[in-house]
Amino acid sequence: MAPRIQNPEPKILWESVMINIRVKAKRENATKTVVKARKFELIVDEPSEIGGTNEGANPLEFLLAGFAGCINVVGDIVAKEMGIELRGMDITIRGKFDPMKFLGQSGEGRAGFQEINMNVKADADADRETLEKWLQEVENRCPVRDNLSNLTPIKVKLSK
Repeated sequence: MAPRIQNPEPKILWESVMINIRVKAKRENATKTVVKARKFELIVDEPSEIGGTNEGANPLEFLLAGFAGCINVVGDIVAKEMGIELRGMDITIRGKFDPMKFLGQSGEGRAGFQEINMNVKADADADRETLEKWLQEVENRCPVRDNLSNLTPIKVKLSK
């Protein structure tokens, strides 16, 4: 039998098995995509300055938002495990992006972020040394950071 892992808050019992996470997306127009994730709907769009309808964050902003959300959740879990009272957290993330490859104007470099910088400000009842250890553990356990830092096999296929 697989070992069970219990998340401190909320009380969710996880089995040590792979979990499939799925979203479905539909094109609304050249820049706007409507994404369904469970019962939630997200609008992915581009700013009006570059031809979008500005009805939602762009894909790279959503990527950074997901990273911030993950750091928040994992931060809370790790704080509880370490006996730290985490009263609040402010997270700022900046990604450097060169749009030339994305726009087809260059074959050089990467299409994605060149680097991502995060600043975490924790309001907690712990000293700086303890918070440094806490943040290191949060980084090590954040699934979004793991996917951004490591090569993940991606298979894309065309459906009929």
